[in-house]
Amino acid sequence: MSNTDLEDDLRGTFDRAAASVPPATDLTGRATTGARRAQRRTWIISGAAAVAVAAVAVVSFGLAGSNNKPVEPPVAGGQTPAATTAAPEPPTAQSVSGTWRPVQIAELKSLKATRPDDPVLVFRPDGTWGGSDGCNALQGTYSIGQRGEFTATVGPQRLIGCDNVPHTAVLHAAKRIAADADSLQFFGADGRELARYARAG
Repeated sequence: MSNTDLEDDLRGTFDRAAASVPPATDLTGRATTGARRAQRRTWIISGAAAVAVAAVAVVSFGLAGSNNKPVEPPVAGGQTPAATTAAPEPPTAQSVSGTWRPVQIAELKSLKATRPDDPVLVFRPDGTWGGSDGCNALQGTYSIGQRGEFTATVGPQRLIGCDNVPHTAVLHAAKRIAADADSLQFFGADGRELARYARAG
């Protein structure tokens, strides 16, 4: 067989093979459609990613903003939270008026000794005081400053010897007092507590 016959035979084989394959229609359209679908998917994915990034940014901003604002606890009934407890009011002649019995006096070992009278101090709103040291009647005057400063004088008295309570020594040494409804305290110039009394009436 010559080369020319071989070439003709091969060409005929290729032609028959090509004729047996069904023609592909609109290959260009299909390629274009596929490219458009891929591009559309890319846009959708990109858009979703952008939305997700925006959502994360909004949440992060919200959290950051919330850290800058103190959170106040809810109050029942919508009322304003109660204010911090105010400092106690300074004592006055009115607030200390009444009868007081000693419960502690510096350097006095015991207040439970037997005495003829009940050892008490009685303060009056007019600036006078009275009472008993357990053996002797006592009286005098006193004054209270705006910040609890205290001064007292002691009037004439009998001196009957017994295991008396040193009310007068406390009143002379006291430079400041503090009081509430049930307690009266006396303090010296150095701030040390000299005595403590409890309301008896």
